[in-house]
Amino acid sequence: MRILIIEDEITLNRTLQEGLTDFGYQVDAAENYKDAEYFIDIRNYDLVLTDWMLPDGDGIELCKIVKNRSSRTAVVIISARDDKESEIEALKSGADDYIKKPFDFDILLARIEARLRFGGTNVIEIDDLIINPDEEKIIYNDEEIELKGKPFEVLTHLARHRDQIVSKEQLLDAIWEEPELVTPNVIEVAINQIRQKMDKPLNISTIETIRRRGYRFCYPEAQSDSE
Repeated sequence: MRILIIEDEITLNRTLQEGLTDFGYQVDAAENYKDAEYFIDIRNYDLVLTDWMLPDGDGIELCKIVKNRSSRTAVVIISARDDKESEIEALKSGADDYIKKPFDFDILLARIEARLRFGGTNVIEIDDLIINPDEEKIIYNDEEIELKGKPFEVLTHLARHRDQIVSKEQLLDAIWEEPELVTPNVIEVAINQIRQKMDKPLNISTIETIRRRGYRFCYPEAQSDSE
């Protein structure tokens, strides 16, 4: 499960990062609205935990952006505002929960777990192809495909953004924890494994290379084009 923390109070931000990481979550963190927008644009999150008041924007507006992009992503607003009207405003704006500062970490954790437990599905279904990110499983025509690790994550990311051309740099930022430490050719290796382990045996095409721009998820268009 991946969580995005947006909190401009550095000490609290770091405490939340460390605490959630200790409980097995993949965590990204931003300290302002602009950086949060960047993360929301390149990655898919199971939950976004955001402060209401940010130095350059509003957590409520971020909530709307998140929900417009993926209604299944849970959003939890944390705020020093302790009045009833603010809580109602946040919930009516699309937030799934509202937690007042200061809060106990164990209670925050329990409420995050509750939101994730009752969240929507991550499963991607496209014609006869089913991609289940939570179980790292791919099923095509009722047959399970053996594709794991980074190739699986690359395929999943492209499938989620199937209306877009995604560059190598965007894939690195979205999937690798420290993209600056790897070279772009790891993307080519992952794409090749997808084609060798999945596309070739099944006689399908899932990823199209767009010269000098990146890659595009093309299933099932390639099949219909060849008929």
